Amino acid sequence: MRKIIKAAVSAVALTATLAATLAPAATATAATATATATGTSATGRAAAAPPRLGNCAAGQLCLWRSGGFTGARQTHELAGVDIESCVPLPSGTTAASLANRTGRPVTAYQSGECAETAEFRTYPTGSWAPETPYQVRAFKIWER
Repeated sequence: MRKIIKAAVSAVALTATLAATLAPAATATAATATATATGTSATGRAAAAPPRLGNCAAGQLCLWRSGGFTGARQTHELAGVDIESCVPLPSGTTAASLANRTGRPVTAYQSGECAETAEFRTYPTGSWAPETPYQVRAFKIWER
């Protein structure tokens, strides 16, 4: 009988020790899960929301003056653009975000003449770029 009581007391002590050891980790895990579900960080600050996608219809290349798909918007469609030709933006105009819904790859250029000596990047169809790495001044739509 003494062995049974001694084993029971040991089990209770072990349970209490484990509970005390695991409680901080469980609390941290619960805080992280709550933060994820509510959109706040574990410290209570609101998590940064992803940028809201701008309005850009299928078949269009949309360029916005400012990042985050804000500012003046320009739209270009295949019907009004020569494929694989450099299309400069109007003089004094740049774009800082873009959406490519043309169905074809689009290269955005820092240079207004599509010069490859400046920065350029090709965006596959379906790309949404809330912040381009440079001011876009021209683009080319490619055949495929």
